[in-house]
Amino acid sequence: MSAIQIDGEHLDFELLYRVVFDGAKVELAPAARERMLASRAVIERLIESGDAVYGVNTGFGKLASVRISREQIGELQVNLVRSHACGLGAPLSEEETRAMLVLRANAIAKGFSGVRPVVAETLCQMLNAGVHPLIPSQGSVGASGDLAPLAHLAQVAIGEGEAIFQGRTVSGSDAMRGAGIVTLELEAKEGLALLNGTQAMLALLALGLRDAEIAADTADVAAGLSLDALRGSPAAFDQRIAAVRPYKGHVVTARNLRRLNHGSTIRESHRSTEKDKRVQDAYSLRCTPQVHGAVRDTVDHVRATLSVELNSATDNPLVFADSGEVISGGNFHGQPLAMAADQLAVALATLAGISERRVEQMTNPQTSLLPAFLIREAGLNSGFMILQVAAAALASEMKTQATPHSVDSIPTSANQEDYVSMGMGGARRIQPMLANLRNVLAIELLSACQGLDLLAPLRTGTEAQKAYEIVRAQSKMVDADRSLAPDIRAVERRIAEGAFSNVLH
Repeated sequence: MSAIQIDGEHLDFELLYRVVFDGAKVELAPAARERMLASRAVIERLIESGDAVYGVNTGFGKLASVRISREQIGELQVNLVRSHACGLGAPLSEEETRAMLVLRANAIAKGFSGVRPVVAETLCQMLNAGVHPLIPSQGSVGASGDLAPLAHLAQVAIGEGEAIFQGRTVSGSDAMRGAGIVTLELEAKEGLALLNGTQAMLALLALGLRDAEIAADTADVAAGLSLDALRGSPAAFDQRIAAVRPYKGHVVTARNLRRLNHGSTIRESHRSTEKDKRVQDAYSLRCTPQVHGAVRDTVDHVRATLSVELNSATDNPLVFADSGEVISGGNFHGQPLAMAADQLAVALATLAGISERRVEQMTNPQTSLLPAFLIREAGLNSGFMILQVAAAALASEMKTQATPHSVDSIPTSANQEDYVSMGMGGARRIQPMLANLRNVLAIELLSACQGLDLLAPLRTGTEAQKAYEIVRAQSKMVDADRSLAPDIRAVERRIAEGAFSNVLH
């Protein structure tokens, strides 16, 4: 398979995921090389002229008024990388690091950074050889770019810092030498171009987006199973209801629920039963299209924001080869991504909250018309009592995790950077929230399947039955109390793999 062309213009999520998860090879596109050479020529001319250019022959941030001699320009760039490599906390995962590498190479390849093609080529070589910088996850306020995380990435490119290579943590120089990659000798502006950018928070959000879309599909599947376990009515999913309030997400979820429960024998068997006095189902069932649909629309909005960022120039200053100008601006500011991270966090917490409510509906004998806590001989057995407690704990935790980050700011760099996005913090909490959400959904899937077993020989819809069988391949029906922690973990893994999402596709 030919290498993916990195050109700053055509990277999409499918290509990104191929590089990150499948190890697809990358290379700098010829057109990108030409653009980079043109912008680099502008920088070279300005150096010759002796004019002051931020980040080229001046200090950084509050020190921008300090002029740097021509002889010290290379040292300036190396010092920038070294001084900014002060991240803290647990390192990013291999996948997150790979995403950062390809995203930074792509941003530079766009041709507005004023750096030599070898800078992007080195990042591509590191990806292809599996040289993964050890990047601490904390220390970025998401404003002048993700400075600390990107500095740790750049350190390895220049033969410093630490990296994971062939399964071991080694020095950056040993990793580059072992991979046969020539380390970068930084020239004017190149250290700054490697550090100024949003690629740490973008990497985390791009990977989180993939898992969030899987979770949204899984939530629809879990709701479909819960609907039958609770003998709920599919009337609320009529396409005419969606048509008169035509949110895209509502339409999709309602259609999914109709498909999942088509052919179910449970609702028809119960429709005329005098025991059931319910006129309408609880909101957690009846309003699933409105709630899940709003989540879907939010996730779509996040995808649109990230799609713009994938192929954007986010460093400073920017070099415009057509006019020969170097213009200082603020494309490194992470506010669009910080707000997207907050929106995504709220969406994930919402899915967990409504899922927990459906678990409560199923385990509560006053609402389910099923045995108390989904177990025969309740009292002797506690059944699914504590699964609902666990779901409640996780859903509550996610509410605090969903607290907005993008409205916070602590000024930095002697008040030069006086309003920052806190986008990296907003992005960092997405994976822990996704893990919590998958566990809540696993609990709902287990509960719903237990409810369906208690309604046997009646069966759920044809498509929903496929999801039931995925659960039952991991967890047998509960006839008497046992620890269900292993069952939750097993189903959570299947959620993460996309098994339930695939039922809808």
